[in-house]
Amino acid sequence: MEKPSHHIFVCASFRTGGASQGACHKKDSNSLLQYLETELSDRDMNDVMVSSTGCLNRCEHGPVMIVYPEGYWYGSVNEEKIDAVLDGLAEGEPAEGLLV
Repeated sequence: MEKPSHHIFVCASFRTGGASQGACHKKDSNSLLQYLETELSDRDMNDVMVSSTGCLNRCEHGPVMIVYPEGYWYGSVNEEKIDAVLDGLAEGEPAEGLLV
């Protein structure tokens, strides 16, 4: 795979020892990974990579998602917000109202 144009990280709440303890995991962030992958495929955004992360320490905003290389942080992410974030990526803009 070539270097991705964007890399999206979704908090999976893993902390030292590997246990999921944070809010993102409890708010079902893992199901958002599948939705995100499906949406990227449906939109032919094949140059975007998705990864889950350990705890991002922003539990009050969970589930949390980060888009690099821009460094955009999004909170309280759900399927509708993922759609808005991907719309913004396609337009080269952040989803302003969703930034943390």
